[in-house]
Amino acid sequence: MNLDQLEGKFKEVKGKFKQKYAEHISEDDLQYSEGKFDEMLGKLQEKTGKTKEQLKEEIDNM
Repeated sequence: MNLDQLEGKFKEVKGKFKQKYAEHISEDDLQYSEGKFDEMLGKLQEKTGKTKEQLKEEIDNM
């Protein structure tokens, strides 16, 4: 699974949660979770010293 697919899957899950729990989850909650996903990618870049493109290539080759 490449990085684009991973991001797409995250958005798909986010949409399903939004549909199922619309009365319980706010847009702010969803933006927070998306921010955490971006934060995870940033931490991977920081800790590995790799660029987003390098991480993408690594994920593609798994």
